[in-house]
Amino acid sequence: MRYPISIQTFATIRKGNYVYVDKTDLVYRLAQEHVCFLSRPRRFGKSLLISTLDSYFSGRRELFRGLKMEALEDKWDVYPVFRIDFAKGRFDLAGELEKVLEEYVSSWETIYGKSDIYTTLSSRFQYVLEQAAARTGHQAVILIDEYDKPLLDVLEEDLENVNRSILKDFYGTFKAADVSLRFVLLTGVTKFSQITVFSGFNQPNYISMDSRYDAICGITEDELYSVFGEVISEMASKLNYTVETMKAELKKQYDGYHFSNALLDVYNPFSIINAFNKMDIDNYWYKSGTPTYLVKLLEGHHVNMQKLTSRPYESQYFVDYRADADNPLAMLYQSGYLTIKGYDRHYREYTLDYPNVEVRKGFVALMAEANKCCS
Repeated sequence: MRYPISIQTFATIRKGNYVYVDKTDLVYRLAQEHVCFLSRPRRFGKSLLISTLDSYFSGRRELFRGLKMEALEDKWDVYPVFRIDFAKGRFDLAGELEKVLEEYVSSWETIYGKSDIYTTLSSRFQYVLEQAAARTGHQAVILIDEYDKPLLDVLEEDLENVNRSILKDFYGTFKAADVSLRFVLLTGVTKFSQITVFSGFNQPNYISMDSRYDAICGITEDELYSVFGEVISEMASKLNYTVETMKAELKKQYDGYHFSNALLDVYNPFSIINAFNKMDIDNYWYKSGTPTYLVKLLEGHHVNMQKLTSRPYESQYFVDYRADADNPLAMLYQSGYLTIKGYDRHYREYTLDYPNVEVRKGFVALMAEANKCCS
């Protein structure tokens, strides 16, 4: 079995015969929406989802042969796709966000044309979208990966307000160009509702806690056992476990994420494929990197996790991002250090806790790093 370690491109996975957990039925369902926002912790497959949607809307039928999508789609129309990836930018540098957006818009203008009438980034982008729809006969598709990185890079710095204003203006294009849009998806870790980067256009459909999309990123237990059953047996043999003990160890270490009140168990995909690739249990997720913004915000602070997890919350207390070290609940939930562990349907309240052993150890490491300056 070939594992797509550090591969986030759907076409590369399919052409390279890497293992792929088939999510294309959920991708098809998502593609019937209009403007959506999905938040998930880092290393959870958001970039692969964006790439899969890119391939779908680009009409690359050959990549979906043998997958669930093949039985669901029969038209395979080709849409003009506009994809923005903020992952590689250094947005703590003045002018970097404008530079990145300028490069994207200029590249699209070489394809769909430019008008001297429009001079701002947002108006030029709107013109490109309108031209793309007119020339191709199909509405445009916009896919934005890590939409929040230009803000997370500069939290509590002077550039925060600057970047927020730029993004608010740019995303406002979606409202002005709505008639030219077939589908829009923004992904990221955080939901910046308080910072109102979305106030310039109609609020996107927040699907992060929609139970229909619980499994769109990550691996469910049914998927784990059906796709990786043979590998689990091999791993159990190597580590001198029974198969059932091996399953229990994987569950304890990597399972436990819940993204809605349906409480569907979801395993961390990054850790699982690394564990199978190396045939060993380890803390792959937090060893892959600590979010800089969390370290900065928690510097010198002690987080009482027992206190945070001992009481129920309505969803707005942990869904809407708050850059507040004295009240870090939302930061810890959205970055993946906490997850939903229970739901009271009568009071509509949630309880939160660590998803699994790996994350609990990762949080200890996070707090140690955040408090180095005070030792």
